[in-house]
Amino acid sequence: MLKRQLSNLQTYLGGIKYMTRLPNIVIIVDQQEEYTTLRQFITLGISTICLIDTNSDPNLVDISI
Repeated sequence: MLKRQLSNLQTYLGGIKYMTRLPNIVIIVDQQEEYTTLRQFITLGISTICLIDTNSDPNLVDISI
């Protein structure tokens, strides 16, 4: 069970350990699903591009498509 959890973490978060600094911009595909992540990017001052639907808030992102 632990090996499976480790494999999942490496799949989804493996690239983070090689990052030496914060990204300049982030692209978010689903604002409703990634709302917590979006709030963290706003707190860190990272620019965001977001694909939004009609039920999303376009005021939260820098560029909305």
